[in-house]
Amino acid sequence: MKNYHAMEIEEIFSYLKGNQNGLSIEEVHKRFEKYGRNELPKQKTKTAFQIFLEQFVDPIVFILFVTAIISCVIGEWIDAFFIFIVILSDAILGAFQEWKAEKSAESLEQMIAETVIVVRDGKKQEIKKEEITIGDLLYLESGVKVGADVRLIEANHLTCDEAFLTGESIASNKITNALPTNTHLSERENMCYAGSTILSGRGMGIVTEIGVTTEIGKIAHHVLTKESTKSPLVIRMEKFTKQIGYLVIFVALLLTVVLYFGGYAPKEIFFVVVALSISAIPEGLPVSLTIALSIAANKMAKRNVIVKKLNAVESLGSCTVIATDKTGTLTLNQQTAKLIILPDEQEFEVTGIGYHGNGKINPDITTDTQNLILNGVLNNEATLTIQNKSWEHTGDSIDIAFLSLGYKADMIKSSQEKSIIARIPYESENKYSAVFYEDGKKVKVTMKGSLETILDHCTKQTCNQKEVTLEKEKQIALHEKLARLGYRMIALSEKSIGKKDNYDESDLTNMSYLGMVAFIDPLRDDAKAALEECKQAGIKVIMMTGDHPLTAFSIGKELGMVENENQLATGTDIEKKSGLPDKEFDDYIQSIQIFSRVTPMQKLKIIESYKRSGHYIAVTGDGVNDAPALKSASIGIAMGSGTDVSKETSSMIITDDKFSSIVAGIEEGRVAYDNIRKVIYLLISCGVGELLFFILSILFQLPMPLIAIQLLFLNLVTDGIQDVALAFEGKEKDIMKRKPRNPKENIFNRSLIQEVLLSGITIGISVFLLWGYLIRILHMDEIFARSYILMFMVFLQNIHAFNCRSEHQSVFQLSLRKNPWIVFGVLGALGIQILVTECSLTSQLLKITPLPIDDIIQLFFMALPLLFILELYKFLNRRNV
Repeated sequence: MKNYHAMEIEEIFSYLKGNQNGLSIEEVHKRFEKYGRNELPKQKTKTAFQIFLEQFVDPIVFILFVTAIISCVIGEWIDAFFIFIVILSDAILGAFQEWKAEKSAESLEQMIAETVIVVRDGKKQEIKKEEITIGDLLYLESGVKVGADVRLIEANHLTCDEAFLTGESIASNKITNALPTNTHLSERENMCYAGSTILSGRGMGIVTEIGVTTEIGKIAHHVLTKESTKSPLVIRMEKFTKQIGYLVIFVALLLTVVLYFGGYAPKEIFFVVVALSISAIPEGLPVSLTIALSIAANKMAKRNVIVKKLNAVESLGSCTVIATDKTGTLTLNQQTAKLIILPDEQEFEVTGIGYHGNGKINPDITTDTQNLILNGVLNNEATLTIQNKSWEHTGDSIDIAFLSLGYKADMIKSSQEKSIIARIPYESENKYSAVFYEDGKKVKVTMKGSLETILDHCTKQTCNQKEVTLEKEKQIALHEKLARLGYRMIALSEKSIGKKDNYDESDLTNMSYLGMVAFIDPLRDDAKAALEECKQAGIKVIMMTGDHPLTAFSIGKELGMVENENQLATGTDIEKKSGLPDKEFDDYIQSIQIFSRVTPMQKLKIIESYKRSGHYIAVTGDGVNDAPALKSASIGIAMGSGTDVSKETSSMIITDDKFSSIVAGIEEGRVAYDNIRKVIYLLISCGVGELLFFILSILFQLPMPLIAIQLLFLNLVTDGIQDVALAFEGKEKDIMKRKPRNPKENIFNRSLIQEVLLSGITIGISVFLLWGYLIRILHMDEIFARSYILMFMVFLQNIHAFNCRSEHQSVFQLSLRKNPWIVFGVLGALGIQILVTECSLTSQLLKITPLPIDDIIQLFFMALPLLFILELYKFLNRRNV
């Protein structure tokens, strides 16, 4: 791609074969054929039905589906009906989560003007944006959205909002001069980019790029072609369900063969295999996980974190690195005056941060200080007013900050008494603005701008209301000192002139330097504590910003992120290192804490480097320029004040823009993961118990203990209610002092496998012994015996639900006030079981019968050994640790 910003205007016309009268209609049609239309790439979307069908491509669903079909064939309609209900509810739930129309490209498309004005055949004409082609002359004026990337050939007081692309909120003042080849994208003042908005002035540009080759087109292409990273939970659960599915298929086939050669009839074999499959498959797992994640998402929402995709809940808890923007996330994004420095080096500290008039100036201000502030308020085009106890503002950030300073110095009223008679607006080439105003019988002119520019117009400086010889070198040294501290300095000067008809640039000579004001975008009050919490949690935080390196370094140092400048890299540094082998490049990236002046594509390189190194990286963003990074990140976090595109390409949104809210989200994510483990622990250990119960019954030639519909009821209803209650568990004390989990870590680590096996074996053997006693010793009727077994298993689930509240702490140490839902869940499961047993309709459907109250109480006490066995295991575990 050509560096159009580095080319002279004549050179561009020659290269693009354009001219000052614009393209001819004939030439336009030729270029349509050569370059195509000015359209962003379109995305391919799946239909809701396609997404729904994809939910059935799963081994567990396949097993249940086949089971339901065979149940229909042999006339077991009730079993088939309930199995189909399970399959369909899981499929609808999964499809609903996945079915989200990707609107990112649509939002990008909407950022470009629908119609534009071009010059063709020497005449201005309005055309649709799709009809823009390379070499067209695009007319630009205040309020217009730019339709393509253009190199400016005319710029009359032209300013442009490019925050969506550069990430910088300060308006870009446009020029037509050629710039150095290595000029950063955010500093190419002779270019306007598709999607940006003209704020003021007029101009003309020659179109250099259209469609997918524009800067916004590159972003759209990346957003559409880059696949989102799967969350650790999704990866783990996909692996787990496949393992369960294949295991069930293997056991079912093996059992079929064994039973067939053991002389069992085909129908009997089928009933046994179906029951065994249902006992082994955690049918309630998808629903339980979705509910657990939804509860966590609701908790996050209360802490200003809105989750768009449920799997992102747990993902945030897995992150090992956070790549955060500076402006608006770590800082307030409100320029604030902090210091006033007079020519004689007197310093005045300004208190109060943000766009309001509350604050003081210390020590008490002098007449020279008042005069400087007055000039800053007069030479101003912003507004800052208080309406119904709320401060409202419009205009440039530095101008608003000067008005805030004016309120603190009580100079607003004085400024309103002055009559402004002429203005010279700020232009990028000049780097200053000027205002002429009447001061009694004379006219004064005030200049405001960069120190270098102001000093070039000065021969004197004002000290103690007297004009003395300018000490230029001393002022420059002061400026450099403050710049290294991250301040942005604005200098002011003034001069008295006689009244006349016209005032212009020729009056801006022999002025008197008044001093400068140092501004900074202040830190959010909770940012430092939030970074310290990340450090304790083992999470690395890096800064990626489009801001100036000195400003970024100063903020980073104040936050404790950096100690020396070797930990800072610019976009230029990244480009220089890009040619290194991956390992060397990754090592370099790992050594950097702050990345400044980075482009969207450079952000991608940083993210991919961290991902190659095995990190799970969360990335924040608020602009269109952040969309590729948000899409490529392990988890994308958009700011509530950000663009629609950033919100749509992210997994979650921080509504208050605070970094501390991200940390709150991480905490809730870790709590969610802990609770998901508890839910899975209860579900799988009960499933293992049921499976062992069935296998032992077959081995000892006992009747089939539970039929399909009873197992489904047990797994989905009584067990399901208690699973949901576990999802409400609060955080454990060390939640933010643990190191981040390895994203590739199995949910079933060694400790959870041991606990599942111990509890599952205890449940399985307990139920088998009771079943054997009822059938072989008491010779009880099977329907009556199954009623006892079902009630006994509900009691075991009740006890185990309390045990699952913590993998390490004793049940007796866990306060019920931390999670009262567990009590409701346990009582609810028990109440439903008693209700369906006593109700004639449901008892007939489940093929069970009511039990005497004395026997129910006896079954409860028979279930208690499970509690003592698991408490003993926890005690021994704690002692070993």
